[in-house]
Amino acid sequence: MVVKDAIIQSGLHPISVELGEVNIKEEINATKKTELNQVLHSLGFKLIDDKKSQLIEKIKNTIVDLVHYSDDQLRTNFSEHISKLLHHDYSYLSNLFSEVEGTTIEKYFIAQKIEKAKELLKYDQLSLSEIADKLGYSSVSYLSNQFKKQTGLTPSFYKSQKQNQRKNLDEL
Repeated sequence: MVVKDAIIQSGLHPISVELGEVNIKEEINATKKTELNQVLHSLGFKLIDDKKSQLIEKIKNTIVDLVHYSDDQLRTNFSEHISKLLHHDYSYLSNLFSEVEGTTIEKYFIAQKIEKAKELLKYDQLSLSEIADKLGYSSVSYLSNQFKKQTGLTPSFYKSQKQNQRKNLDEL
């Protein structure tokens, strides 16, 4: 709503506003683009108008949505899922992501899963086995191994800590 309001206040007419993507009815000149970018930046957003950056954001949004907001288990493997969803070959997506972000899609996906595991551990409503299952890990030991690689702590030790050591999603 914030983005939609900012676009309307800039004198533009949004057709659709979804996570990470806005379609606007009219063409935007350079002056209007700069003005809109400044407004969005003041609200904590950024304007991404080149195709590669848009694709990177779509990859990130797909991963965040899959890990943090979807209760459905992935029925296909991750690379097939993201390729089908974004209509590009996975090797192209992977190379582009690595080139721009300096990390692999897989590492970004794992980082998101570990952040979700931290959240679930903090809420203390699920067992480690249930968390592993919810996040698509084949075993608790596999989750624990990745958790320790990412955080330097075991899930049990992390859970026993009272302080919040989670990262904001945009920091990953």
